[in-house]
This record gives sequence, C-alpha cells and structure tokens, in this order.
Amino acid sequence: MANYNKVILVGNLTRDPQMSYLPSQTPVVELGLAVNRRWKSQDNQNREETCFIDCRAYGRQAETINQYVKKGQQILLEGRLTFDQWEGKDGTKRSKHRVTVERFQFLGGGRGAGAPAQQPPAAAPQQPGGGEPAPPAYEDMGGEEIPF
Repeated sequence: MANYNKVILVGNLTRDPQMSYLPSQTPVVELGLAVNRRWKSQDNQNREETCFIDCRAYGRQAETINQYVKKGQQILLEGRLTFDQWEGKDGTKRSKHRVTVERFQFLGGGRGAGAPAQQPPAAAPQQPGGGEPAPPAYEDMGGEEIPF
C-alpha cells in the first residue's frame, strides 16, 4: 500500500515565532497557525470555524521565518504531519500532532498595516546557455501568488 503525507496550509500566525536551537546548534522555530473555514449552513446562515495548528521549521527556514513574520501575518506552509510523544513532568504520557515545515511562502503584500519588510529576493540563478534566469526557489517567491 502506498503512503503519502503532505499538508498545505494558508493561515495567520497566532503568536510570534519562538526560536530555539537543538544541541547540534540547528535552529528550530515553533509557530502557531490559525486556519479559518467559512461556509453557509443549510439555514442560509454564515458560519465560521477556526483550526489552530502547531508547526515547526528547522535550519535556514527557521531563521527566515523567525526574522520576517510576526503574529497576525499570513503565510503559506507546506510540510508533513508528524506525531510527537513524550512524558510530562507529572509522569503522564503526552502526545501531539504538528506540521513539520518543508517549504513556505510569505503572503499578505509586504509592508503596510504594521508588517515588517519581507526577505529581499535572492539573485535568480542563470539557466545553462545564458537564457532567462530560472525562477526563484518556492520559499523565496515574493508577491501574492499561491503556486498551485
């Protein structure tokens, strides 16, 4: 049987990212995401529900997220669902699902409404043969387009 574990979310940060480091000095950032769903019920009433999701990113992505996004800002995250288990201080077994970020894209239009400046675009790599530059990496794309 085939397996597939992919999560794509667009939502707003519920808190400022929290940066820490593993013993290997690898950066880790924890962030909370709120994803809203709106619909009309059978009785024609507007309804809304919010799903709160804990996410974690590692390495250079963690540093970039920590530097450029704050509470309330919108972000697109792509990753995989992971399951963490640990023993609490009181000896009880605890567990939690979270999204481990593999790619991301800033959304929401850069400066304005109190948003900090977004990451400056990296120089676009040249294609072999000197043609047009290759498009930037998925997580470095600026603008407001969602790449799917």
